This record gives sequence, C-alpha cells and structure tokens, in this order.
Amino acid sequence: MSASSHGSTPAAWTGVVLVIIAFFIGTLALIVANWPLFWVGVAVLVLGGIVPLIMSRAKRGATAHH
Repeated sequence: MSASSHGSTPAAWTGVVLVIIAFFIGTLALIVANWPLFWVGVAVLVLGGIVPLIMSRAKRGATAHH
C-alpha cells in the first residue's frame, strides 16, 4: 500500500468544491437564461483551478516524497 494521500488534502478538496459550485452556478444560469450569472460561474471555475495551486504552494497540498 502506498503512503500517499491520493489527493486528500485541503488544497485538493477546495478545488473540487469550487468546481462543483461553479458547475452548479453555470447550470442554474443556463436554465434561467441569465448570462451574467453564467460568467460568474466561469469565474468561479477559473478560481477552482488557481486557488488549489496557491494553497499547494502555501503547504496545504500533498508533499512530494522522493
């Protein structure tokens, strides 16, 4: 068995939660035909990619074992 965390870190979970929220917002926006809300969802999706990287650099992600 490997000793790795398989992505179970605060950085990984933050990214997952942000992406889920982004898709929820985007889907809701498309259902109600609200384009500004759709772009808010896109912005949250972008944050879902950036925030985990920042958190990983701040030592909230998995550490590399060589």
